[in-house]
Amino acid sequence: MALDRRQMLQLGTLIAGGWAVSSVLKRTAPIGRDVANPEALAAIFDDRRSPASGPPTASLRLAAFTDYRCPACRRAFPAMEEAILSDGDVRVIYKDWPIFGPPSERAAQVALASAEQGIYPAVHKQLMIDSRTISDSVLQDIVEKAGGNWKRISAYLISHDQQIMAQLRANGAQALTLGLAGTPGYLAGSVLVVGAIDKADFLRLFARARSSRK
Repeated sequence: MALDRRQMLQLGTLIAGGWAVSSVLKRTAPIGRDVANPEALAAIFDDRRSPASGPPTASLRLAAFTDYRCPACRRAFPAMEEAILSDGDVRVIYKDWPIFGPPSERAAQVALASAEQGIYPAVHKQLMIDSRTISDSVLQDIVEKAGGNWKRISAYLISHDQQIMAQLRANGAQALTLGLAGTPGYLAGSVLVVGAIDKADFLRLFARARSSRK
């Protein structure tokens, strides 16, 4: 049965009202879930092999489990950066977890190798925003634009292959310990959020993580 104009308007009002209520509930409900596993948290945040950026003495640490070919990771990356810049007191611990196949693994290997040259954050950022299909020529371009030496990266990948693969396996094991089934996953202090979120929700995550320590 077709709806008349009045019924259509009423339906539209109900839908709009439902969306508004849903939006309010989302913003007021607690974000994330608590991770009550001190040993797992220590293993994640105290792993010195993991690249990091931000103040070493920051009041909050954020572990980001991501894959460079993960659409949700790429969508959330600018929001995460904006929230971190807005907050000003967050240290990011990068957890490359390449679960989207060989190109993801190759990109993660190159990113980790770039840490030896002190350019991991720049390489990580470019890999997250670059729209090209991952290949060695693209990876070389990204490394060199970040100020790195590709030949040195290539040599490091050979000489430190086992260490890099061990780091990727450790990241995967840490992700599974948290109960992650995929990327992205964001662990702020002891509060875990799964999936892409926007800047406002990252800021809510930071606030909840800090308040949970009190």
